[in-house]
Amino acid sequence: MKKFVMAGLAGTVAGIIATTQIAGPLLAQEAENKASVYEQLDLFGDIFERIRAQYVEEVETDELIEAAIDGMLTSLDPHSSYLSPDDAEQMRVQTRGEFGGLGIEVTQEEGFVKVVSPIDDTPAAAAGIEAGDFITHVDGESILGLTLDKAVDLMRGPVGSEIVITVVREGEQEPFDVTIVRDTIKLTAVRARTEGTSVVLRVTTFNDQTYPNLKEGLEEQIEEAGGIENVNGVVLDLRNNPGGLLTQAIKVSDAFLDEGEIVSTRGRNLEDGERFNATPGDLTAGKPIVVLINGGSASASEIVAGALQDHHRAIVVGTKSFGKGSVQTVMPLRGDGAMRLTTSRYYTPSGRSIQALGVSPDIIVEQPRNRPDEEEEEDTDTRTRSEADLRGSLNNDSLSEDEIRQIEEDRAKAEATAELREEDYQLAYAIDILKGLSAFNPTGGPSQ
Repeated sequence: MKKFVMAGLAGTVAGIIATTQIAGPLLAQEAENKASVYEQLDLFGDIFERIRAQYVEEVETDELIEAAIDGMLTSLDPHSSYLSPDDAEQMRVQTRGEFGGLGIEVTQEEGFVKVVSPIDDTPAAAAGIEAGDFITHVDGESILGLTLDKAVDLMRGPVGSEIVITVVREGEQEPFDVTIVRDTIKLTAVRARTEGTSVVLRVTTFNDQTYPNLKEGLEEQIEEAGGIENVNGVVLDLRNNPGGLLTQAIKVSDAFLDEGEIVSTRGRNLEDGERFNATPGDLTAGKPIVVLINGGSASASEIVAGALQDHHRAIVVGTKSFGKGSVQTVMPLRGDGAMRLTTSRYYTPSGRSIQALGVSPDIIVEQPRNRPDEEEEEDTDTRTRSEADLRGSLNNDSLSEDEIRQIEEDRAKAEATAELREEDYQLAYAIDILKGLSAFNPTGGPSQ
């Protein structure tokens, strides 16, 4: 027994010595790192004081400190930044769904301001601004090299005032100017309508109103159709949707899923990760879904598209999405300001990150560009002559009047879709997919 105790004591002493030998260098390294940080802070203080004392013009202390903080944050990634009290308040207003501006969501790419997407029914959309456009000048002043926040500040102004932005667009040989009148931007998060027997849900942003608007709009369209059995499916249009609140992306995805993971987030520390799962209940009772995306679909839009795609709940149609796979946390600071900091990456249910890669559609469908400068072809009657046009042709006596009426209604719906194809090719393609799925699965439930 004594031997056992002694052996245990010897092992304990050896463990203490080993721990001391390992911990010693670690503690020394930590102390060295702290000393280095304090030296750098002293350097910052020296530079700050020299600027205040010797810069050619007098500078505001508050502005210097805010610039230093913003520079530190923007050096991390394009989405981290400092929000002054005014900017923080404007962000809170924008989240609620109404703000002043041009109506574009922008990011920064290699020093240039890039349009993520124009927002529906805003001055920018009306002026023809497109996702992927680069803005190089504002009112003739170059914005190259400015931080994103400063570039955005230049584009802000009183409602009703005019601004001229210079745009570089892929496919255009020369930059061109676009004149826009600033206005109050009122975001309608979701617009619902019915095309034929397909419900189209156009989701423009993910703010506090998105899920309530989507649920209400979908229920109204189903009621007008006379019940879900008269709907062949849903088109969820996320094109040019720059994203927004993660919570709303989860709710919208959950609206069409009964179970399974929607999205997971992983931060720097594993314990900070979160997983969000669907709850029972599908607002469409399993009807087919087509999701439309393009290069202007970002962030929360990509979470929804990725979740429905991974669960094989929807067919994703369009072009590759923007590829913003990071989550920002807004942290209040003293003085009513805030810090927007990238704190995690998000992953679709299959475990893929779409950061810088985007969501790839199941079916790639390009939207033909409008060519307003081309001369319109003469509108001529190109209707093909049929048997019914021939003089003295026989009547079809095998069909009742109701059957003939049904054939004519189906033909009218097909012609309406053909007209839609001229206006919005991608949407018409999505509706055609729903028609095909409905033909193979008339009950509308999930196919096995």
